Amino acid sequence: MTNASTSPANSSEVRTLAERVFQQLQDAIVRGELAPGSKITEPGLSRAYGISRGPLREAMRRLEAHRLIERVPHVGARVVKLSIKELLELFDVREALESMAARLAAEHMTAEEIAGLREVLAVHERQSDLRRGEAYYQREGDLDFHYRIVQGSHNRMLMGMLCDDLYYLVRLYRTQYSASGTRPQRAFVEHHRIVDAIEAGDAELAELLMRRHVSASRENVVERYAASLEQQPEPSA
Repeated sequence: MTNASTSPANSSEVRTLAERVFQQLQDAIVRGELAPGSKITEPGLSRAYGISRGPLREAMRRLEAHRLIERVPHVGARVVKLSIKELLELFDVREALESMAARLAAEHMTAEEIAGLREVLAVHERQSDLRRGEAYYQREGDLDFHYRIVQGSHNRMLMGMLCDDLYYLVRLYRTQYSASGTRPQRAFVEHHRIVDAIEAGDAELAELLMRRHVSASRENVVERYAASLEQQPEPSA
């Protein structure tokens, strides 16, 4: 006899709830609603999201696997917060790998895939945050310009590293620190130029444009990150 608590139906329900909570928490972390370095607890999240511990623990395991939360001895779980050195290292890796992905995309993307990339940019252009020049928020996966470029490389190794292993961490810092001055609008224009190069099959230009794009993003992110540190209150004596 199958125990009701472990039946396939119940297991499926737990997975569905865990997926929903994972998406909610991931979005809250990426948008900064759960601040970098902030402590999170199962009782607190359980109350906030109205969910039992089982699905919540599964969601937190996924967040930890995607490097969005970390376990700290004697502290517990907290939202990840990279040091400036770690942030620079992340963008160094991103610049190298994403420029390679753009070069490969120019060589391998189909006309249908390129048309899909144009459609993604058309969706972005209609966003109110971009129109106001306040931010350039991209939803994850197929609505993320960079994700689609990596997929278009048709290189499984790159896809594993950039669309799985590092994806959520990169997206976090790209989202939280990329909105500054004219950067959102400039980034959108740069995206169009990259697609133009890919569509023309100009692998060398696509690689160069992506490298410059990520480099500009890194400079902006580092500047914003440093400014956020300066705004933090001095520790009490």
